[in-house]
Amino acid sequence: MSELCLGAMTFGTKDKNNWGLPTALEEESVKIMNYFVEKGGNFIDTANVYGDSEEVLGRWMQTKSRKDLVIATKVRGQMGSGVNDLGLSRKHIMWSVENSLKRMQTDYIDLLQVHMWDADTPISETYSTLNDLVRSGKVRYVGVSNYCGYQLQETIDLTKQMGWEPVVCLQPQYHLLCRSVEWDLVKICNKQGLGIIPWSPLAGGWLSGKYKKDAVQPTEGTRVAWAEKVGWRPTGWSSNNNDLTWKVLDTIETISKETGKSFAQISLRWLMQKPGVTAPIIGAKTMTQLEDNMGSIGWNLTADQMKLLDEASYLEPPYPWNQQWNNSRKPAPKK
Repeated sequence: MSELCLGAMTFGTKDKNNWGLPTALEEESVKIMNYFVEKGGNFIDTANVYGDSEEVLGRWMQTKSRKDLVIATKVRGQMGSGVNDLGLSRKHIMWSVENSLKRMQTDYIDLLQVHMWDADTPISETYSTLNDLVRSGKVRYVGVSNYCGYQLQETIDLTKQMGWEPVVCLQPQYHLLCRSVEWDLVKICNKQGLGIIPWSPLAGGWLSGKYKKDAVQPTEGTRVAWAEKVGWRPTGWSSNNNDLTWKVLDTIETISKETGKSFAQISLRWLMQKPGVTAPIIGAKTMTQLEDNMGSIGWNLTADQMKLLDEASYLEPPYPWNQQWNNSRKPAPKK
């Protein structure tokens, strides 16, 4: 797969998607996908709940060589008002996959990801169904998203025990302002051989440098403004307008002056150099954003620059992660 994955959540036929998030209309979306492929990209991620995204992607794919693309979508979200219109039951998964295939005008999905854990469905039902889909040829690989540590490990153990198709990747929130995945999820992925494809690697625009410490509110029409309005904490203004964010942005600014690279390029590069990360999922509503993001490829941050970013973005983990030491026979480190 390419070093970056193109996220299609903001592609659609209307100004806003199902969640009210501003989108790139189909003509602009096609330009973005064409440019991404021209520059060597082949990995595109979408989901059944992203409004018209799968349909826009499907029409575009008719103009391309299907075998050269790695297309990922997701299952689990609310797709109707009925009791079986969401979740990870066999019924909903099979129905959802058939409809995703129709919308994308393809006969197989390269990577089908579970969008989130479903506590109401036995895990054996979910993963036996996913295994059947791979055996049928409608799905090539299986992944998960937004899992916590015990959920991921339980899934890995079950698929191994049953001889079912293994989970090959995790799609978590992971960026300079959200590193909690490193407490256990990254360790599990690295130990078990799963790839990591982070979503929102620029924290909804926070790490692009567009916001300043003296601002009192986000710019209208941005993803951060949308997040604040709907109460989406991961990228909202209230939950990110803090000392940690400004410390990280100050450090990025220092490195930007040293390297001549943009804030977005440095933030993406830091993530791309982290152990186990396969391809951050970049989102772009304009060609300018995409061109900037693609500039994160082909160079490296130095060890010292990585250390500076690690230190600036470090957040003391809560219990029990703060009780983990490299050697349990040694006394606890002094504070």
